[in-house]
Amino acid sequence: MRKINVKFENDAGDSLAGIIDMPTGEPQAFALFAHCFTCSKNLHAATNISRALTEAGFAVLRFDFTGLGQSEGEFADTSFSSNVTDLLAAVRFLDAEYEAPSLLIGHSLGGTAVLQAAHSVPSAVAVASIGSPAEPVHVAKLLEPARETLQAEGIAEVKLGGRPFTIKKQFLDDLESHPMPESLGSLRKAVMILHAPLDETVELENASMLFAAAKHPKSFVSLDQADHLLSREEDSSYVGSVIAAWASRYLQRRDSDEKSQAAEGEVVARTEFPGFRTDIQAGPHHLVGDEPSSVGGTNLGPTPYDLLAASLASCTTMTLGMYARHKKLDLRSASVTVTHDKIHAADCEDCETTSGKVDEFRRVLTLEGDLTEEQRERMVEIADRCPVHRTLHGEVKVRTRLNAAP
Repeated sequence: MRKINVKFENDAGDSLAGIIDMPTGEPQAFALFAHCFTCSKNLHAATNISRALTEAGFAVLRFDFTGLGQSEGEFADTSFSSNVTDLLAAVRFLDAEYEAPSLLIGHSLGGTAVLQAAHSVPSAVAVASIGSPAEPVHVAKLLEPARETLQAEGIAEVKLGGRPFTIKKQFLDDLESHPMPESLGSLRKAVMILHAPLDETVELENASMLFAAAKHPKSFVSLDQADHLLSREEDSSYVGSVIAAWASRYLQRRDSDEKSQAAEGEVVARTEFPGFRTDIQAGPHHLVGDEPSSVGGTNLGPTPYDLLAASLASCTTMTLGMYARHKKLDLRSASVTVTHDKIHAADCEDCETTSGKVDEFRRVLTLEGDLTEEQRERMVEIADRCPVHRTLHGEVKVRTRLNAAP
């Protein structure tokens, strides 16, 4: 197992510290692991689970939530909601630098957060929770000794696992705002609930509630004789190996589905709701589209208009390259910056439309090479001949039909 130390930013701009455990050879998939409440990525259970997964061919990212371990930020300013957004930041990092996670795993409250975050991670086909409370508010029991102080002063220091932590009232308030069972019922991913019957921190009835709320395919694994923190190595290693074997079945199904979806010359887009993250198959190529978080997306990929602008930009550079090769010009590279906006038709001097708004793409060319001024000006004319440019200016019809219900 090879370890890669990584850092990435959360939505608040804090740097979160993580470790990617890489298997020998090419990973069959990437997994994301969320540690238990006030724990860290280096908890023995997290390490052992990750090791078992890498032995099965998974690459695993485990990281410290905000204000814990080696991550920046103040723990007092965190909440269950911030844990969820930290997880989505980790998903964005994996998607940008490696591969979007297919498997999500969480321990204790980390498992509850993973089940909540999974709605916004379409790449994930399987989600596993370990000793997780059915409701985030379950954690409030651990804070009961400080509840009166929290209500009166808005802040209190509590001891958890023998260590002092500063908690704010907002943490309690946030816990109460997440109806987990209802959310789990609409997840539509393979779910595995792992729980120890002897767990004294999170009672077994929580696993029963989660399992009842989840839709098929779902699985339950009883962790006989294990404690909440999976402190025995044989327990945590067993958990990792069981999750790996279980998840592999759904990864194979996803791979076969993706291979059959997009034929040559065909583009297939699939969005799972809620959220906007969209998996796009263009022939054998995989892309991701999304919307920014400000409009309810998770910002894991370019927007549809960004993709359209990218199509125009890439078509332009390819066309310029073909022209330069044909004319034997010294064009070493071509860069195109495209921006898109909607302008009032009344402000457009050369538009045929006279009312409403018009889509406007602004294109800026940067050419590197030993070119004369005349050759550079000619390149501007050639840019207008790129096929996508002509498509945007030509008559376009989109014909839609409804496919048979699955």
